[in-house]
Amino acid sequence: MNLLESIRLALEGIMANKLRSFLTTLGIVIGIAAVITVVAIGQGGRQLLVGEMEKLGTNIYVVYVDWRESEVSGTEFDARDIDVIKNLVSEVRYLAPLSYAMVSVRGSVKQMNAQVIGTTADLGAIRNIRLAEGRFLSPQDNAGARRVAVIEQDFAREVFGRQEPLGQKIVIHNTPFQVVGVLAPEDSMFSWGSSKTVYVPNRAWQVVFNSRRVDQIEGSAVERELVPVAMQKTVSILERRHEAHGRYASVSLDQQMEAARKITGIMTLVIGAVAGISLFVGGIGVMNIMLVSVTERVREIGVRMAVGARRKDILSQFLIESVVLCLIGGAIGMMLGIGGAFLVAKLAKWPPLVAPSTVIIAVLFSALVGVLSGLWPANKAAQLDPIEALRRE
Repeated sequence: MNLLESIRLALEGIMANKLRSFLTTLGIVIGIAAVITVVAIGQGGRQLLVGEMEKLGTNIYVVYVDWRESEVSGTEFDARDIDVIKNLVSEVRYLAPLSYAMVSVRGSVKQMNAQVIGTTADLGAIRNIRLAEGRFLSPQDNAGARRVAVIEQDFAREVFGRQEPLGQKIVIHNTPFQVVGVLAPEDSMFSWGSSKTVYVPNRAWQVVFNSRRVDQIEGSAVERELVPVAMQKTVSILERRHEAHGRYASVSLDQQMEAARKITGIMTLVIGAVAGISLFVGGIGVMNIMLVSVTERVREIGVRMAVGARRKDILSQFLIESVVLCLIGGAIGMMLGIGGAFLVAKLAKWPPLVAPSTVIIAVLFSALVGVLSGLWPANKAAQLDPIEALRRE
């Protein structure tokens, strides 16, 4: 008996018991649909995550004091470090200090807490900061310690109401600052801070808060490939200047992206494995029904053997029937899984990523489940004695 004839007989057997066949394949359908949906959503989420991080720039790095080390007093940054590093490290394109303070900021309408960041003009280029109106901080602002500020759009509405924010004054620590720029709303799932953020020149920040503290240094390399070199040289210079070996740590956006890929990959794998348990359960269901089918069709098996069917023909008949049953369930599950992935991705507003490899693996896995589930029942049918089989009612 050839393969086409075996498939035809398998389909006839399936169609003869439609309800039972449907219930049998239900586990396979749910398992395949769940695996494809989970994997597609996970891959789409990872693609979105990496894409959003790439929008921030791939050649960015941050250097900070490693507070896990003991005796770090006196090893903080100095604003003069920026000029030294920029002069000595050719791989660095932009470098900016960042000093943070959470204080009350008063506008013409309202007073509220905000994060005040002291920095320089380089930060605008490093973070690719977009403005809704006005300008960002300039080198002249920092050189002259000017009392100017750039604020978030939402924060401007809070403290100024409907008034035009440009040219208005905000008061930080009893010191007035003139608003020269308003940031455009972030269209990324990541933002560099809360909506209540105020950027001021670093030297003005030091005067207002009576501190020369710099919390971290943020920079960008000339090229993506030079980021590790720029980071290493920056840390080395800081260690020499402050005589604090091993006190500084650094991280690049590329490293964070790689960590994000690993985390999302592990999560997708774990959730996919959990969803795959339903495939195992579905395979047990197929095996159970195939055993029932063998029991019900003992006389049919005896007749076929009596007219010349060999044991391998009986084996292939039931094995192919099991595989066809699982492939039908796999095809339905594949369509439901792809549809479910697109639906969930649309609701979550991220792109679904149904890779061809995922679909191929799902189909092959369905066939494998069919083979493994049908092997024992098919072998049991092939081992029946023809005479004993013909005696069965």
